Amino acid sequence: MSEALINRLVEFAESGNQQKISLNGQSHQGWIMEITEEALLISTGYADKSGKDVWIQFADLGQATLSYWDNKSDQWTEFKI
Repeated sequence: MSEALINRLVEFAESGNQQKISLNGQSHQGWIMEITEEALLISTGYADKSGKDVWIQFADLGQATLSYWDNKSDQWTEFKI
């Protein structure tokens, strides 16, 4: 995994109030909790009982749409990696 990609994913994780990853017809909305050499972990719940953690492999990110909630414009803003 390139350091440049990891740095962009860290920037994505720090963007906005929440992040959203849409992949294969599913959307995962929440917070990026961890970034490893092969994947990132997004926590999608507001509470332990209703949420789940989803690992998304970097290999799948090329097919995904990444966005973050922009508080200034009150809308989802696309993020390019």
